[in-house]
Amino acid sequence: MLARLLWPLSLLFGALAGIRRTLYRIGLLRTERVPVPVVVVGNVIAGGSGKTPVVMAIVRHLQARGIKVGVVSRGYGRATDDCREVLDDSDPREVGDEPALIRHSTQAPVFVARKRIEAARALLARYPDIQVIVSDDGLQHLALARDIEICVFDDRGVGNGWLLPAGMLREHWPRHCDLVIHTGTQPAFDGFTVRKTLADYALRRDGARVPLETLIDQELVAVAAIAKPEAFFRMLQERSLVPTRCIALPDHHDFEDWSLPAESSRTLLCTEKDALKLWRKAPDALAVPLVFEPSAAFFAALDAKLSSLDGHQAA
Repeated sequence: MLARLLWPLSLLFGALAGIRRTLYRIGLLRTERVPVPVVVVGNVIAGGSGKTPVVMAIVRHLQARGIKVGVVSRGYGRATDDCREVLDDSDPREVGDEPALIRHSTQAPVFVARKRIEAARALLARYPDIQVIVSDDGLQHLALARDIEICVFDDRGVGNGWLLPAGMLREHWPRHCDLVIHTGTQPAFDGFTVRKTLADYALRRDGARVPLETLIDQELVAVAAIAKPEAFFRMLQERSLVPTRCIALPDHHDFEDWSLPAESSRTLLCTEKDALKLWRKAPDALAVPLVFEPSAAFFAALDAKLSSLDGHQAA
């Protein structure tokens, strides 16, 4: 019922989005290109669908091929608004938790800026040997020209098929996209798939690994501030880890106003993304990494598209 009431607003949203795209297409708004291939990983639905794990998987894949890759992002939720590099010791509150995680997990150069074209320019100025840029989100950020678009879906599919705010779509689907990847377990339509599980170890703040099997008989508390915290809790249980309490917080929560639970004597488990913020308040917390493996066919298709780009170093 609510969706039907909001449907007129979704028509307005779609009209404004269409006008914006037209302005880019006729050149009244400017799309700028950088001298290396740009791969944009985004989605057409609102909310988290697993874009950042896809970005990290792509970065690791390109690194394994010997390709020098960098990442640009807006840095959603950060307290700053400038263009800056994400370093190992960057405060996630100042660069965004997802860019901080990408940097921490892949060691690739990462720059954040409100306008991704500014981040791309700064990245290439600092690292001129970069061969491929991956944009974390930005499918609708048309100011940055892209060579490959990857659209990420989860089990929500396209929802009711309506645009915001009556539905979940940021733009109409289907639309042209080079690759489609599903991060859920029940894809709604054709596309590449991934295998998701938790690593068989947890990470301490100093990088030391703790085998999960050693935690099975311990009293545990789990906390997650991600788009789907229940998925993390479920995967813990699949690893025979059954927390006495599971604490779900809003996505991108900064933990500044969060207090340690009364069960603070128990082992605190969190996601790898949350750990970069949580370790400042709970240095003994253990982060359980996500093992995220797109299908081999996905990487083969990506490699083929990169190789088809004439005149680029990544070919």
